[in-house]
Amino acid sequence: MVLNGSDGAAIERAALELAAGRLVAFPTETVYGLGARADSDGAVALIFEAKGRPADHPVIVHVADATAAAQYAANWTPLAERLTARLWPGPLTIIVERKPGIGAAAAAGQDSVGLRCPAHPVAQALIRAAATKGVSGVAAPSANLFGRVSPTTAAHVAADFPDDLLVLDGGACEVGIESSIVDCRGTAPVLLRPGMLSKELIEAAADHALVDSVDQNLRVSGNLDSHYAPRATLRLMNAAQLQAALQVLGPAFSGLAVYSHSIPPVLPQPGGLRWRTMPAQARAVAHELFSVLREFDSARVKLIWVEQPPPGSEWDGVRDRLQRAASP
Repeated sequence: MVLNGSDGAAIERAALELAAGRLVAFPTETVYGLGARADSDGAVALIFEAKGRPADHPVIVHVADATAAAQYAANWTPLAERLTARLWPGPLTIIVERKPGIGAAAAAGQDSVGLRCPAHPVAQALIRAAATKGVSGVAAPSANLFGRVSPTTAAHVAADFPDDLLVLDGGACEVGIESSIVDCRGTAPVLLRPGMLSKELIEAAADHALVDSVDQNLRVSGNLDSHYAPRATLRLMNAAQLQAALQVLGPAFSGLAVYSHSIPPVLPQPGGLRWRTMPAQARAVAHELFSVLREFDSARVKLIWVEQPPPGSEWDGVRDRLQRAASP
């Protein structure tokens, strides 16, 4: 059931669903989330069941602001304070020590928890409306089947789940890939998952250079080797490899789709090759990436060949999603 997210009555209905322990899908600026009240382990368990998500793979808790986030934190560090003050609301998830007795299921049993304050107005309206009904935060991974392509429109969500799931439609997500995740438990920031926040921006907000992870046991959302994968087999290639492979198969090859930024488009043949040109800007690619992969899947292609993104830290988030989508 898809409802207009700008309708106050729809927000109220969705907030009541969350308060009752049921699932709601809603838009954020990154991707659509499948939400449950984070203060109820039973409600959060429904997320894992609906997605087919392993119970040891944590989900992020979405909150209205830093004050609400602090309810989940056993230790709100100066680093967490600086980053949230400067980058929230926005596509940033912070990892902090979890307060005992709350959010255990969302944290997959870990002593840490991921927290985010989304910038999307529909997400903010839903979280705040749910708070008036006693919901302290909304646990929400991406609203798709586990390991598959994330959703950036309400139609993507509706295609993956039964009709009785309430979906708030807030339009296409502006960012298009998931949030950056930064470990804030210490004094130095550790980038655990790249997004569309640049390393330079995170370091400036943190007043500290990013450092490599020292906690190899920490589990965070989206860090499995294989993730974000279409049903078709995705292969990443450099321009020379892609050009050579195209010469072997030719444009009449059935069941192949190509996403390339440097090779001139090969005109598709009826029933054969499908082609999408990758934009030159990383933000534009992030915005459309998951929609393009879903488009190819809808066309029932068997192979998706993607040209490796250009070098540069601004492409790290896109590169990370494509590498995981291509992993067996």
